Amino acid sequence: MDITGTTSGEDRTGVLDEALERLHDRGPERDGWLSNHAPMAVEALVRHGQASRVHRWLDGYSARLEDMPALHARVTTENWPEALGDPVRIADWAGFFERETRERPWPEVLGEWWPRLLPGIAGGATHPVIRVGHAVRTLLAGEETAPRVTELAHALGYWAARHAPLPPLTALAPAADAATALDAVPAVPDQSGGIRERLAQLAGIPAWGTAPDPDTARERLTDLVGSATRWYGTHAHGSPVMLVHAATAPNAVLRTLPALPRELWAPSLGAAWAASAAVTAAYRPQSPVPYEPKGSPHAGEVLERAAAHGDEHAIKFADTAVDAGDPVALGAALRAVELI
Repeated sequence: MDITGTTSGEDRTGVLDEALERLHDRGPERDGWLSNHAPMAVEALVRHGQASRVHRWLDGYSARLEDMPALHARVTTENWPEALGDPVRIADWAGFFERETRERPWPEVLGEWWPRLLPGIAGGATHPVIRVGHAVRTLLAGEETAPRVTELAHALGYWAARHAPLPPLTALAPAADAATALDAVPAVPDQSGGIRERLAQLAGIPAWGTAPDPDTARERLTDLVGSATRWYGTHAHGSPVMLVHAATAPNAVLRTLPALPRELWAPSLGAAWAASAAVTAAYRPQSPVPYEPKGSPHAGEVLERAAAHGDEHAIKFADTAVDAGDPVALGAALRAVELI
């Protein structure tokens, strides 16, 4: 897999910028805390040659969107610690990162804030980091237009506002690879509540997400993305929507690596593993169910079926499955289309 996740070239249709401009007066959440998936889904659609569907898809999704919340108090380079993790400050944080990315190159802003935000990777059910990954992929792939830079600013602002560290985790028995580690993640005791209640029960995860150097970190993160995508195929019945994020969250981190200083790659692996394991623990079923896709799915078919299905999680998961690239991962994306 190419580290940028690129499967097609720069968007020359203009549709992505148009879609992002339609979205930037809307908030990142609705109904209190449910995430606005539109910026992520439209980026994935355009990325994979589905630009003709985007505006119609947005027309259907727009009824679920809310306006950007009101400003509360200006976030500055001095007072930001007191605003970190405060969802009331969503608009304040968006404004802060808009100013930062106007005044400095976006990779510089990202490199400064990534280690500050990384401990809160599970905040917002991992949607903020996923939105950052989509925004960074677009900026790395082509022209740094104003809507694309603003999208990164809003994604970072959402992460800062929903920043929420996981509880202290005990390192359980080490695992040899990502697939073994995922299989060994223990389920949380009570799976009756929402994700915040479930994550609060986390006590330990297998010792796996470390690396001695940046290149090994990238290799292990790639292994995690592929393993979590394949794992979904046999475990998605535990929660077809929420278990998507066990793969899409670490993939967002993988997509961001090329824009980060190499010294941040190893800690990024650790945070991505914690997030993936946390979602796995929160929603894993009691036992897997064998799944074999019909035929040999290819990337074009998977993206077409996800786009036709229209669900934002199916689209984003198919996008990650194409990055993973192997037949089992692509089959897992078809499983998402069937179950969601």
